[in-house]
Amino acid sequence: MIEEPPDTLTDSRELLLAYLDYYRAALLRKLDGLSEDDLRASRVPSGWTPLGMLKHLAFVEHRWFRWGFAAEQVDDLWSDRDPDTRVWHVRPDESPDEIRTLFLDECARTREIVASADLQDVARTGGAFTPPEHHPALIWILFHVLQEYARHLGQLDIVREQTDGVTGE
Repeated sequence: MIEEPPDTLTDSRELLLAYLDYYRAALLRKLDGLSEDDLRASRVPSGWTPLGMLKHLAFVEHRWFRWGFAAEQVDDLWSDRDPDTRVWHVRPDESPDEIRTLFLDECARTREIVASADLQDVARTGGAFTPPEHHPALIWILFHVLQEYARHLGQLDIVREQTDGVTGE
């Protein structure tokens, strides 16, 4: 289990990356122990599922770091969403293991991208950001993605408790 970063950590880069890994691990931990039926079932009016959230967060990493910051030419930017409803979506032929692998692969690619850049570097032109749009700095993107993880993990806490009563971090 990955621990929350210590309160003595003062290096901005180390702190942001440690929290990102902490939230990634928390996401996987919150999904562990759910049956495939529970991973695919929605308990909220909007219709998202825990497995759909995992796929969505893989695509958050994909869009913000690969397409956004690194300006990689990537396909399939929005296949985490149903084309009609825009709700996070996992196709019936996609297994939980496949979605987990997708998530871990996107996290690994993010780590590579971040390792080769400074926090003050701005997103390259050609991906999500094209002139004359503003190009956010890596530090801003990291913080934005962290807050997205924090928000979604809070949502997942409630859904997990509704599913089987499990609570905790």
